[in-house]
Amino acid sequence: MPRDGQIDAELVVILPDLLSLTGAAVTPAEALLDKAKSRVRDMVTDGDRVSAALIDANQTAAHGLAWLATYVEALRQMHKWAERLHGDDKFGEVEQLILQIAFGEYLWQIYGGLQMNQGEMLRPQDMGLTQDDQRALMDDAVMTLTQNGNTQAARTRLVELMRERLAEITVGNCGLDDELEMIREQFRRYSVDRIIPEAHEWHLKDELIPMDVINELAEMGVFGLTIPEEHGGFGLTKASMVVVSEELSRGYIGVGSLGTRSEIAAELILCGGTDEQKAKWLPGLASGEILPTAVFTEPNTGSDLGSLRTRGVKDENGDWVLNGNKTWITHAARTHVMTVLARTVPDTTDYRGLSMFLAEKTPGTDGQPWQDPGISGGEIEVLGYRGMKEYTVNFDDFKVKGENLLGGEEGQGFKQLMQTFESARIQTAARAIGVAQSALDAGMAYAEDRKQFGKSLIEFPRVSGKLAMMAVEIMVARQLTYFSAWEKDHDRRCDLEAGMAKLLGARVAWACADNALQIHGGNGFAMEYQISRILCDARILNIFEGAAEIQAQVIARRLLG
Repeated sequence: MPRDGQIDAELVVILPDLLSLTGAAVTPAEALLDKAKSRVRDMVTDGDRVSAALIDANQTAAHGLAWLATYVEALRQMHKWAERLHGDDKFGEVEQLILQIAFGEYLWQIYGGLQMNQGEMLRPQDMGLTQDDQRALMDDAVMTLTQNGNTQAARTRLVELMRERLAEITVGNCGLDDELEMIREQFRRYSVDRIIPEAHEWHLKDELIPMDVINELAEMGVFGLTIPEEHGGFGLTKASMVVVSEELSRGYIGVGSLGTRSEIAAELILCGGTDEQKAKWLPGLASGEILPTAVFTEPNTGSDLGSLRTRGVKDENGDWVLNGNKTWITHAARTHVMTVLARTVPDTTDYRGLSMFLAEKTPGTDGQPWQDPGISGGEIEVLGYRGMKEYTVNFDDFKVKGENLLGGEEGQGFKQLMQTFESARIQTAARAIGVAQSALDAGMAYAEDRKQFGKSLIEFPRVSGKLAMMAVEIMVARQLTYFSAWEKDHDRRCDLEAGMAKLLGARVAWACADNALQIHGGNGFAMEYQISRILCDARILNIFEGAAEIQAQVIARRLLG
């Protein structure tokens, strides 16, 4: 029997006064975050300045702070999402269950151990928090939610409703306007009809996505979504880009990622290009006639872009000659232009000597990727994310026109690249949501169809519980991603929010894929089942566009000032 004042979770599924509870619970979570900031800042401050060396020395604490801040922001955005739905009379049973389960689970993790990944738990004491500090969470709203929010009864009921509403595109109302939901429906239909039936074969055969698909995406406007109308695009919001990326990635991450190349290239040119460069490149990028690839990473540098060694030297004609080696270059073979980061300022060893080039190349094929003098490379065989292929690229006196130095000014490459990271990470978070949703789709279908001991797998609580948590965490990651896109659309700095969305989204995608494979049992380990591909595809999300550890480092440094 429950003690006085407690709610019997087996009798009450949806908590009464839920919005009041979640609104009240955000405040003590924010207070704990403030204390954690103070404790970690004390650890990493040398004199009156935050020390990069001390952040490295106290990496668990710093990265834990990033994760704690991500959780608190996620809860804040979930509450705001619920408030909006309630105001529009759309806060139904599914949405209420998602909200209370999310708060119940994430508040418990904040209190006792936060999951940075499957093998690393962040404990409050790792950030210097004491039991006295933790008492900030001994709040009536927090206690009610942790004790009664994420119960087996609530999870079971959520999955019952999911089974009744299989025809709905998403589990719960996402809180978007009618135009964005129409966009979602359009691209969901395209993925179901055109992508999902073919994606697994592309993966198994390690084939490039067919040009027919790329041409169809171009006709649908995927490559020009956010490019301004005066440059040939649609001038839509980053939120629209998120919805499109999400649904295409739900079909296959390779297809969802095609737009990333154009998004990064267009952002580079819009933010740092000359008027002539904008006029030359943006219309072709928007129409899909020009396919770009990003050529930044080098062997042995990873995320340390300031240490790049590829060099560009101006010749007597005012053109540039590139020499060096690049790696992990996505979709390099069939593209028309490479955004290349190279060192052009002599006697520099850090980011200040880097410049960005719009290096033109002749599109190649799967069999003959390199068509131009001075460029070569090889394919990197990978576990997943195969539809565009990964390459090494070698420059050996490769010529670039003088007019193709981005912005016409040397030494601005790193700064220009940083301006794209917000959009790139928002888009990556959207791809992660799509992959997570595809895992939920596969897990749900298999759990319905597979019979064991006389009933469907989905009727076993630990199976349905996995599915429920997938749906909940997908919505949490989704709301954090939508928030970062909203901030970007309103011209507010959002590198922190975008980083949080990417950090959480990538972890959610991997957890969903792993749990969906577990539901498949031995069949999930068979390559013929799509979940095997989804698992491989999900794994890359914690690595590209900044590995999770780098992402946490960046977030921590922003938080600590």
